[in-house]
Amino acid sequence: MKDIKEILKERILILDGAMGTMLQRYKFTEEDFRGERFKDWEHPLQGNNDLLSLTQPDAIADVHRQYFDAGADIVETNTFSGTTIAMADYFMEDLVYELNYESARIAKMVADEFTAKEPNKPRFVAGSIGPTNKTASMSPDVNDPGYRAISFDELRIAYKQQVEALLDGGSDILLVETIFDTLNAKAALFAIEEVKEERNIDVPIMVSGTITDASGRTLSGQTAEAFLISISHIPILSVGFNCALGANQLVPHLEVLSTKSEHAVSAHPNAGLPNAFGEYDETPEQMAEQIKEYAEKGLVNIVGGCCGTTPEHITAIAEVVAKYEPRKLTVVGEF
Repeated sequence: MKDIKEILKERILILDGAMGTMLQRYKFTEEDFRGERFKDWEHPLQGNNDLLSLTQPDAIADVHRQYFDAGADIVETNTFSGTTIAMADYFMEDLVYELNYESARIAKMVADEFTAKEPNKPRFVAGSIGPTNKTASMSPDVNDPGYRAISFDELRIAYKQQVEALLDGGSDILLVETIFDTLNAKAALFAIEEVKEERNIDVPIMVSGTITDASGRTLSGQTAEAFLISISHIPILSVGFNCALGANQLVPHLEVLSTKSEHAVSAHPNAGLPNAFGEYDETPEQMAEQIKEYAEKGLVNIVGGCCGTTPEHITAIAEVVAKYEPRKLTVVGEF
């Protein structure tokens, strides 16, 4: 299969859109989330989207198919909350390996289907590694600023388990995404490096942070440049931003990354900002028009969508950026 580093030199690669947005279309009930296997589980399971890889695998495969049909080169595994830390909410820590393995296996199966049909356009699977619901560099208790709900080592161990399962299931890339606390991300990246060393393998790593508001900083207070510097000691394929902001609000932050980074730059923004009902109103055409600016300015190598985006958004984005050259790279992922 053609190396992703080579393809990045030729064109802008397309990442998929939101998994959660697509799963909402199915209107799965508590019963659907449980399936036969977990019908007697003592705790509520509705909302545990990662679990659907075990209880509704056909739906997960179908979402991946829709995104590949829409023009995606890369789909993300259904594992955004696939750590023991996040799964503790559902008392499902013991299922973490299986959840990640099966999610990666399903995505890889669909990717292979599409690659077989179009060998000149190989499809890739990015193992999605979310930020967990705990933060290592800030206290959740305003009355005790020194308190931490989790340690670096606890995060590292949890991420390592997720990484091993994602690789065993067939992930081509590892995507550490929606980073609001860079210390959490560093634990994930440390775990990835440990696994790479133990297995004597190389795997492309995508890193994607989240600018949380108009201040232009992550939740833990870093600017785009500070975030980049914090993770620059790790050999990565790409660095970028996703979530939190719509496409147009991301432009100045992508300009910083594009200027300062020698790696590929990625962006998968939301379909605008959420409305009063928490829904995303930006149409595929509106979003594609904004992402066109990224391409015109030569800011990006990988684009896709986050919250509120659908296959329709990905099709519109893919059609627009196909007309543009990718951002010029000085270094392509020294992994």
